[in-house]
Amino acid sequence: MGLFSKLLKKEKLEELINIDDNDIVAIADGQLIDIKTISDPVFAQEMMGKSVAFRFNKDKITLCSPANGVLSVLFPTGHAFGVVAGDGVEIFVHCGINTVESNGDGFKKLKKKQGDKVIAGEPIVEVDINKLEKKYDMATMLIVTNMQERSFDFISPTIVKRGQSLIK
Repeated sequence: MGLFSKLLKKEKLEELINIDDNDIVAIADGQLIDIKTISDPVFAQEMMGKSVAFRFNKDKITLCSPANGVLSVLFPTGHAFGVVAGDGVEIFVHCGINTVESNGDGFKKLKKKQGDKVIAGEPIVEVDINKLEKKYDMATMLIVTNMQERSFDFISPTIVKRGQSLIK
């Protein structure tokens, strides 16, 4: 494969199988980090709910569903989306700090639409990290905004792979 072909080659994500309906998984390959290290106090203090954050060291990344469920919200700008799991747990993914200001520049919504069923690990949004990080902190937050009486803890900061469980 020539250099030009490699540059044009899209990231191909394998379908994940056997993800439990009660699991919450990593949305992409990257570094899981302590939410308290995030520069935005709303996220760092977990004001929206129990949270973890990620950093990605690729130029472009595909953010995927963190759970099996329904894509309950997909912002027109592509910077954030929410999934309601089968048990009613609500999960919100927010890519970057203040990236709503980009008006979608640097984000590409993929095939899924608001209201569609999703499976854990299914691609939702492609993000041009290289472009956006010139202006924004590109930490990406995963927030459980409604736990539905569930109780769990997230794993400790570590390197994670897309589809890896984030629950202890």
